[in-house]
Parts: sequence; structure tokens; C-alpha cells
Amino acid sequence: MTNVLISDTSTCWVISDGAAGNERQALALADAMAMTARIWRLQLRAPWSWFAPRLTWGATLALPAELRETLRAPWPQIAIGCGRHAALALRVLRERSAGKTFCVQILDPRIAPRHFDLVITPQHDQLVGRNVLTSLGALNPIDDAWLNDAARKFDHLRALPTPRTAIVIGASNRAQTLDRDYFDALLVRLSAVHQRDGGSFLVSTSRRTPSDIAVYLRKMFVQFPGVFWASAADGENPYAGFLAHATRIVVTPDSVNMLSEACASGKPVLTFVRQPLRGKLASLHANLRAAGYLQDLEAGTTILPAPAEPLRETAGIAAKVLRAWRGAQSSSDDAKK
Repeated sequence: MTNVLISDTSTCWVISDGAAGNERQALALADAMAMTARIWRLQLRAPWSWFAPRLTWGATLALPAELRETLRAPWPQIAIGCGRHAALALRVLRERSAGKTFCVQILDPRIAPRHFDLVITPQHDQLVGRNVLTSLGALNPIDDAWLNDAARKFDHLRALPTPRTAIVIGASNRAQTLDRDYFDALLVRLSAVHQRDGGSFLVSTSRRTPSDIAVYLRKMFVQFPGVFWASAADGENPYAGFLAHATRIVVTPDSVNMLSEACASGKPVLTFVRQPLRGKLASLHANLRAAGYLQDLEAGTTILPAPAEPLRETAGIAAKVLRAWRGAQSSSDDAKK
């Protein structure tokens, strides 16, 4: 386990399995609540890792030694977990603290919501319950202040030709295959848009993008004006600057987090789906399209304006979490009288 201690006076723990997307959601929520956070990144031991968060017998032993030693008073006021491994840790923490820590689980834990104080899930998880809060997309830190900071930090991007089209690239998953054929088809559409509109491309791969695909993409985009970023070898990650300076954003269809963050930018967001989507990802795409946040990228695409209100749900969710936490505190204080 890797621990990142932000403050020794933490009132909030953020627990994740180390997956960047999961941790980003939990940190965004903590930040929106103005909570100082201690981050725990953990990998559970077997057999608990196989059955998390269902297998609770002896579950304390599944946790790394440093976290086990920290499971004592003074307890954090709030703990936020994201992902199945974090959900098991939250169950242990809630039991050991006798409810003194308010435990918030992000994403469907695949067990009854009653095992947590609050569960926050996107609509496409289709989870319901008295203590369930739902969002359209993934929680993220993007708001006007975030974008303004990014615009200033990466001000050099302003010199690139407009319209500036950010291209945010993920990787294959069970719902969509992003191979060379996919990117060849994507390039046909982007070339047609560039021929019509001109401008430049701001291209960013993710840590999930296979290295051979990143190399292939770099060769594809060298013919256009713009910037290509794939790793630290290209300098500091300009992803935030890309979202801030983009005129419009094209996102591959595979990532809930990337789609949600693009829609939070207030720019038109487009995607190219080569194969029919399935399952929860298909539901997310349908919900985003119905709300006007997502458009299809085709050769003759007329790019529509973004909705007047960007998809920014984190602050509203944070306010609801704080109300629920304070309500739980009040109930606890009343019970002691």
C-alpha cells in the first residue's frame, strides 16, 4: 500500500484501490466539502480481494498493517471510498468506529446500501435506496475556478489555431474496442472536420492507452497543427489546459470519467462509437445524449452548442453529503442526552 498523508489533522479519509478514476472522484468530493483528506491507496489480500466487499469475516487482516494500526480513536469524521476494495475497508471502519465515522461509498458496492451511511452512484448503476444519491456522470473537480487556473497555467495553448479540438483518448474495454481500425475510422472523421473548419488538435492519451496505440496515434496526428501528449516524456501533462483552451472536445466512448469531465467543461462534447455499446456504458451515453451533453462525431457533423449549464454535479452532491452527515451528528448527540 502507498499512503499519501496530506495532513496529520485529517478529519476525512479517502480510500481507493489506487485506480486514478476512483481516487479522483473521492478526492473531488472531499475537496467540494472543504475537508482535509488523508489518502489511503490499498490492495486487499486474498481471499478478501476476490469477494470484496461481501466477505467480512476477518476482514481487518485483509488491510495493510499501517492501516490496521490506524483503526482506532480518534476516528476520522468522514471516510469516502470508491470501488469494491474501498467498500470493504469502509465496512471495517464503520464497524470498528461504532458508527463514529460517517462512511460514504462512491459507485455501486454490489451489496445493500444499508452497509454504508451514504452511497453515491451514477444513474446507469440503477441503484436505489433511502441513503442513495445519484448523479448523471462521475464526480470530478471541474468548475470555473479549475478551468481558469488551467487556462493560466497552460496559457501557451492559446497561440494554437482555432477552433481548438481536444482529443481525449482512453483504451479498449468490454463495451468498445479501440484498436487501429477504430482510430483509422476516427481519423477519417476528424480529417473531414479539420478540412471544413481548420484549427488545431490537442491530443491526450491516458495511462490506460497501450503504448503501441499511443505511438500509432502520434504518427497519425503529426499532419495536423497542435499538441500531442502521451507521457512525461512529452513534458507536464496538459490535460487540464486542453479542456480549458478547447473550443470543442472529442472523447473516446470508453470512460465514464473522461466523458463526465468533458461535459463539465461547458464545451461541446462529441464521441465516435464504432460498435454498438452495451450495458451501463450504453445507458450513460443515452443519458448524456438525452440531456444534450453528448453528440456523435461524423464526417458531416454540425457541432451544436453545449447546454447552457455544464454537467457539474459534485458541489450539489457534496452539499447533500454534508447535510446528511450533520443530521447524523445531531441524531447521535440527541441520543446521548
